[in-house]
Amino acid sequence: MAGIERYVRSCGLEHTLLELVKTRASQINHCAYCIDMHTKDARAGGETEQRLYALSAWRETPFFTPRERAALEWTEALTLISANDVPDDLYTRVREHFSEEEIVNLSLAIIGINGWNRLAIPFRSVPGSYERPAR
Repeated sequence: MAGIERYVRSCGLEHTLLELVKTRASQINHCAYCIDMHTKDARAGGETEQRLYALSAWRETPFFTPRERAALEWTEALTLISANDVPDDLYTRVREHFSEEEIVNLSLAIIGINGWNRLAIPFRSVPGSYERPAR
């Protein structure tokens, strides 16, 4: 898990995009600890409160770029993969905004946060206890 996280942080995808994806997957999975962590990290990286508040309803807002929208849709599809398929038309839409390598990296980020959610929730990680490391 730590290796995936290190790779994703250095893969070249935008920090703001990664934090949106991690937050959205954590919302879907109801992982309060990870929502707290990634909204703190997103705000520290310059993300706006407005976009964070609207993230769970991203489809209904004008606040996200087409690239971010594609990433969020991909996030939802991969996070909910057991209940849905990943349709060809979704892959086509995502491919309009991401290279093949970027789709792999985005997918690894989504796989990673889903894994972290599945550790944080059952092991009772306490929301609000996360503090950003000094950089």
